[in-house]
Amino acid sequence: MTTTFASIAKLRATLKPLRQDSTIALVPTMGNLHDGHIELVRLAKTRADIVVVSIFVNPTQFGVGEDLDSYPRTLEADTKRLTEIGADYIFAPNVDQMYPVMPPPTQVLSGSISQQLCGLSRPTHFDGVGLVVSKLFNIVQPDIAIFGQKDYQQLAIIRQLVRDLSYDIEIVAAPIVRAEDGLALSSRNQYLTDSERQIAPTLHQEVLRLAQKLEQGEHMSSGLQALIDEAIARINSAGFKVDYLEVKRQDLTDILDVQQDQALVIVTAAWLGKARLLDNQVVRVLAI
Repeated sequence: MTTTFASIAKLRATLKPLRQDSTIALVPTMGNLHDGHIELVRLAKTRADIVVVSIFVNPTQFGVGEDLDSYPRTLEADTKRLTEIGADYIFAPNVDQMYPVMPPPTQVLSGSISQQLCGLSRPTHFDGVGLVVSKLFNIVQPDIAIFGQKDYQQLAIIRQLVRDLSYDIEIVAAPIVRAEDGLALSSRNQYLTDSERQIAPTLHQEVLRLAQKLEQGEHMSSGLQALIDEAIARINSAGFKVDYLEVKRQDLTDILDVQQDQALVIVTAAWLGKARLLDNQVVRVLAI
């Protein structure tokens, strides 16, 4: 049976006697659950005895003019899905419970890793993510936390947070869950019109096209930036407005003069109408 808590104190009191003999996994979400979220919970159930799913639309990660007020809140439907899949506990606090003082005077700053990619257009976003994830880690005190790889930069920042703040938590990255046509599942996909939904898989297709060219070594003759520029042009011509498309080391540092093959990651974000879509692909390439 799935039990829902809105109170930090009551959730803590319930988990405290269980943690001595049980492994606890946390799946942080903002609700409005789709199949991608459900796969995170399934993965958590294979890794832990007890699964806690948090549902909280976190105001500190939304910037001015972003969709905080319109972000879908579907707690009843989410609870039904989580009950069906066998999540043990749902933590669904309100803003007052999570932030007694608003805006919160305490901050968790992510540093230079957040000052690129999504952080350029959303400069306060990852500091808000760092704060809420730190709070959830302190509240639940999980052994394992599951995050989707679709938000690659967020995943890298959370790993940095766990390292730097000495959390004794294993961070597990779940593979991107995609629709049959390749579109990465996201709560924001519902902002797509019918015609935009037909175009949306192009983003992943072009990321895969770029990955194939890198694997085949085309960057050695034409140059990496030329291939990136070509991919951006193709995505924009399909109807997107590319926010960024870059090739980075897997820790999101810049590529230097690499003399041997290594795994890199293609990361991108692009607007399609009102929806801002993310995608990424790890790729092994020859020397840059």
